[in-house]
Amino acid sequence: MEKNFILFGPPGAGKGTQAKMISKRFEVLHLSTGDMIREAKDDPVFAPYLTSGQLVPDQIIVDMVEKRLQREDCKSGFLLDGFPRTLFQAEELDKFLKKMNRKITEVFCIEVPEEDIIKRLSGRRVCPACGGSFNLVLKPSKKEGVCDFCGAKLVQRKDDNPDTIKERLDVYKKQTEILIEYYTKAGNIVRVDGTLSPEQVFEKIENFVNNNIK
Repeated sequence: MEKNFILFGPPGAGKGTQAKMISKRFEVLHLSTGDMIREAKDDPVFAPYLTSGQLVPDQIIVDMVEKRLQREDCKSGFLLDGFPRTLFQAEELDKFLKKMNRKITEVFCIEVPEEDIIKRLSGRRVCPACGGSFNLVLKPSKKEGVCDFCGAKLVQRKDDNPDTIKERLDVYKKQTEILIEYYTKAGNIVRVDGTLSPEQVFEKIENFVNNNIK
């Protein structure tokens, strides 16, 4: 069976790590809408929104994703990350795939309690020089406050303070609640405990795919 996945997860849930492992293990193309939009920054359709900071309208995002899904490298399967974000996008995606005689196989939803997310993200430290990423709890640097790779001083991102994290989680909840309900009704939501280690989370996903998608 074709493997066409969607990946949901709040900020700090380890979605990026899982996306890489899923893509590699099942040989499906990882499609991040954030990356696609950045690549389209010179496109006259996108440019006005990106330069003004406005949200790109749903239909433009849908058109971009549909166009991308028609390329040869998506024919063996794909993993959508960052899309859909609205019910309209989800419905349009299903209509488009139906026309192509395809469908979403499974929607993996990584779930982590809010308090754990706040702890994870507020402990994150990044290197402004080389981009190295650390965490005071999960992945501390060898020398406190200093990058292991280049020796620069580590900093906390502005959006990693507790108040901002709560705001980001609220936005995520509002966006995904209706989508999770939509895909639950469709019968293809797979809830995964994101409090486990990255390896254990992936093992859960891998086992599900191996046992249910032939």
